[in-house]
Amino acid sequence: MPNPRVSFLASRVWAAPARAGATRIVLVDGPAGSGKTTLAGRLGAALGAQVLHGDDMYEGWDGLATLDQVLAQVLAPLGRGEEGGFRRWDWLGSHRAERIAVPPADALVIEGVGVASRAAREHASLVLYVEAPWDTRLARGIARDGEAMRGEWERWHLAEDRYLEREGTRAAADHVLDGAAPVED
Repeated sequence: MPNPRVSFLASRVWAAPARAGATRIVLVDGPAGSGKTTLAGRLGAALGAQVLHGDDMYEGWDGLATLDQVLAQVLAPLGRGEEGGFRRWDWLGSHRAERIAVPPADALVIEGVGVASRAAREHASLVLYVEAPWDTRLARGIARDGEAMRGEWERWHLAEDRYLEREGTRAAADHVLDGAAPVED
């Protein structure tokens, strides 16, 4: 079955109720290198929405353990109609850097491995899961981060598999997309 079009996904967002105050939250999850960032950017543009990236939230390669704490800094305030936000993780300096503000809006897209945890899904209007074969994902990661990061990618792969399975993310998704196939506008 072909992937749903971006326009169809956007219409699903607008038809869904807001579950974080007046903000409709779209969670784009799936394993690293599957195509989440690309899809989230396109969907964010179609919705006129801010896009948040898990890579800005994780505290390095072991950051899945703290992801829900960072998401809570966004989702809980939005649920109260207040501005949320978090401090971006500086991967080179290994510390939190500038604050990324997340004001209430009609829609917000959050993408990254683990962003559709059980706790985060309570606030979501739409959950998307993007997957692709491991060899494709690894090749994308090495192309982006360099061969020197292969070991980190392989270690992350094991951690993300355990995390996504434990959270039941794929099964909870409204749509599962093939990140190796095109997604039309």
